[in-house]
Amino acid sequence: MPKFNEGQQKAIHHVNGAMMALAGPGSGKTTAMVHRIQYLIEEANVSPAGILVITFTRASAREMEERFYKLMGGSECQCTFGTFHSIFFYILKMAYGYRSNNILLEEEKFSMIRDIIRKKQLEYDDEDEVVSEIIHEMGMMKGDMISLEHFYSTCVGEDIFRQVVMEYESKVTSMGKLDFDDMMVYCYELLKGRPDILRNLQRRYTHILVDEFQDINKIQYEITKMLAAPQNNLFIVGDDDQSIYGFRGARPEIMLHFPEDFPNSVTTLLDVNYRCNRNITEGANRVISNNKVRFEKKLVSERDYEEPIRIHHMKTRQEENQHVLERIREYQTEGIPYSEMAIILRTNVQARSIVHKLMEYNIPFQIRDKMPCIYDHFAVKNILDYIRAAMGIRERALFLRILNRPNRYLSRELLTESIVDFEELRTMVEGKEWALDNIDQMEYELKILAGLKPFAAVNFIRKAIGYDEYLAEYAEYRHLNVDDFYTTLDELQEMAKKYKTFAEWFEGIKQYRVEFEEHMKIKAKNKNPGIVVTTMHSAKGLEFDVVFILEVNEGISPYKKAVKPEEIEEERRMFYVAMTRARNHLHIYEVCDYYNKELEPSRFLLELCENDTHDK
Repeated sequence: MPKFNEGQQKAIHHVNGAMMALAGPGSGKTTAMVHRIQYLIEEANVSPAGILVITFTRASAREMEERFYKLMGGSECQCTFGTFHSIFFYILKMAYGYRSNNILLEEEKFSMIRDIIRKKQLEYDDEDEVVSEIIHEMGMMKGDMISLEHFYSTCVGEDIFRQVVMEYESKVTSMGKLDFDDMMVYCYELLKGRPDILRNLQRRYTHILVDEFQDINKIQYEITKMLAAPQNNLFIVGDDDQSIYGFRGARPEIMLHFPEDFPNSVTTLLDVNYRCNRNITEGANRVISNNKVRFEKKLVSERDYEEPIRIHHMKTRQEENQHVLERIREYQTEGIPYSEMAIILRTNVQARSIVHKLMEYNIPFQIRDKMPCIYDHFAVKNILDYIRAAMGIRERALFLRILNRPNRYLSRELLTESIVDFEELRTMVEGKEWALDNIDQMEYELKILAGLKPFAAVNFIRKAIGYDEYLAEYAEYRHLNVDDFYTTLDELQEMAKKYKTFAEWFEGIKQYRVEFEEHMKIKAKNKNPGIVVTTMHSAKGLEFDVVFILEVNEGISPYKKAVKPEEIEEERRMFYVAMTRARNHLHIYEVCDYYNKELEPSRFLLELCENDTHDK
């Protein structure tokens, strides 16, 4: 029998009524939960069939179930373990007879939304991104229980959003299907409208346990409250300081108001960290204590002061990458395997630079997130199309993509043949001097472009041809920050520097794609025991011997889009999560120069160094 601290014992032995367990990182919450289930069955005589355990991912539901059955000696038990979606779908299946083939797959959903946009002749350069944003906003709308007429879309505007959603929902209904967001809505409506079904479920599930409660959204919480009533034997475990999924609809304020919603509830604190050395836990405490909207608590390490937190001030990303590679080699020489090291970033786009370096040095790695290949970005594709045109390629499809980027006010209907001929274009616009001038100018620009080296060519397209201006107009139209586009092209220029000719560059791009796809295939087969490259979001729940957190600068972490106090607080929680992934060695980097832009160190670094007596 493991030895439990006071907070864990309270969590395990609580039987009736609501309880909130505030579980800090590395505090053994899963261990406490499975022992709690065992205690309910063996000591409190609760029927196993009456215990419902809800998690957010299938992986965590499986892990919890496996650990519980191992604890019980492998004996079969009738406890129910599942995700919110699987539990909700089970209820709908019992009530309406839904089957798995009634579920609309995410790929089908994506295709349907994209077809609706195309049918409405809405043209977006980053069409896939727009479709993803619409799907994301639909999920937020349903998760927050906001009606369509009262939801404000930031990605395409209210009118277009409403039209797209209405057409999509009409199609899904006519197909007799439902998507994952509908599962929540239909389940809520069912339990509200059918008190008899709700009563049966309440009688069946006498004790409900919810893991990672800080990630819950409004509709999930409303359904959970209905199922737990009237006995309210609801045990929730989570950490408001680790609520980092606001973009998915997670509402940390739900956890903060739990004691008000359940006035008779009991709170226990799992604040002993068994993972990190004391330097790391105390540093993390100094950072997170700057958040105002949180339960007051401090993480306490069971370990002593060991390796201090290392903060590195670098001039450029190139210097940062080189420094990380050197440290990786040192740790590997000391016997720490690559799989026990992680590189943590605020966004998946940041990963491109370090991944490029890892590939160059043949260091194995695995990417937790879908890292966008820079050469798939629409703006990069446009730049490369210009270069191909300068090299003499005259395909109609290529010219359709660059003809009005920037706007030359030339009709697409001018391009009637499969091969574009400038003389023919001039003939077609005869008498229109402005059109002739624009065609002449484009041909002249392509001739100049043909004689430039890759780095200078990208700069010429952006500044002289006016592609940066085009991006600024497009960003305004889409309500986006144009700096994100500029950063991508800055990165492209940096990568182009080492090539002397276009042919050499395109060969380099081809090679990069081959290597990148090979790494992705290895990752898909789970055969790569390499360094983990992950975002702060995807790092949650993981732990490593060595952690490198890169580019901890204002505008990156916290991210530039975070302006409101609650947004800054979520950014701080993300940094806190990243710090507490490290068991022994934590390296934090900030850079002065980020693609020729001067950056300031993150405020989180300043908070980390405040009243610091052990990390120097």
